[in-house]
Amino acid sequence: MPVVRAKFVCESVTNFEGSKTAKLRAVYGTAEENADFTKYTPNGSIEVNITNDAPADGVFKPGKNYFVDFTEIE
Repeated sequence: MPVVRAKFVCESVTNFEGSKTAKLRAVYGTAEENADFTKYTPNGSIEVNITNDAPADGVFKPGKNYFVDFTEIE
């Protein structure tokens, strides 16, 4: 099965009582790691809600880039 790799940038992290919400958008362009995703999927966004004690707490930082891999599960 093919794997689709995309690069996302964290636009914001909003703090709430007991949790945070990270908002990410797809990175576009013609650079190697951006070209295929941009060509076939020209738009994308992800919103993640994280509890403050979760392992992902502190992982997302505004302005930083992240790879996201999409793999089908049967």
